[in-house]
Amino acid sequence: MQTQNPFLDEMAKLTQAAMGVAQAAGEEAKVAFRAQSDKWVADLDLIRRDEFEALRAEVAALRAEIAALRSGEKA
Repeated sequence: MQTQNPFLDEMAKLTQAAMGVAQAAGEEAKVAFRAQSDKWVADLDLIRRDEFEALRAEVAALRAEIAALRSGEKA
């Protein structure tokens, strides 16, 4: 025979609500941390990876052209 215990029911509801609040607070903390880190990165004025790769390729091409000019060949 199973009986209903109002105290245990209330404790279960309270625990479930507390877990929901904790999860929401965790998500809010993640969002706040991400926003702050995005602000810091923006303040650092960092270059994006694709821009870096394009600049690296351009520098490599210019070095090859300089080496060709120094060896007497025309690029």
